[in-house]
Amino acid sequence: MQSYTIGQAARLLGVSPDTARRWADAGRIATHRDDGGRRLIDGRDLAAFSVELAQSAPGGEEDVSCTSARNAFPGIVTAVKLGDVAAQVEIQAGPHRLVSLLTREAVEELALEVGMRATARVKATSVHIDRI
Repeated sequence: MQSYTIGQAARLLGVSPDTARRWADAGRIATHRDDGGRRLIDGRDLAAFSVELAQSAPGGEEDVSCTSARNAFPGIVTAVKLGDVAAQVEIQAGPHRLVSLLTREAVEELALEVGMRATARVKATSVHIDRI
């Protein structure tokens, strides 16, 4: 199972390392120490926490970003559902939940599993920009 440092987790969650450290200190997310004494978070725990964090985020117009979204969304895999031919992969990238439908073969070749880092890349024929 892949583990993440506090700094890596912070980047995946879209917060500062200090915020991630405070959450760990408060017991909101479990950590353990490696042989070098660094605090690490198990990938599955981070995936579950990222979903919980996104679901508990307050909604509303004041939370809408004033920037244009980029085409690459680095995040953490939160779910993998395999069918006979197709698969569904969910990635939590900060406050953004992205769902991709792809072949089972692609998921197996990439060895995707819950808790690992992945980047969702979006290609569209049109781009919308909102400014609130």
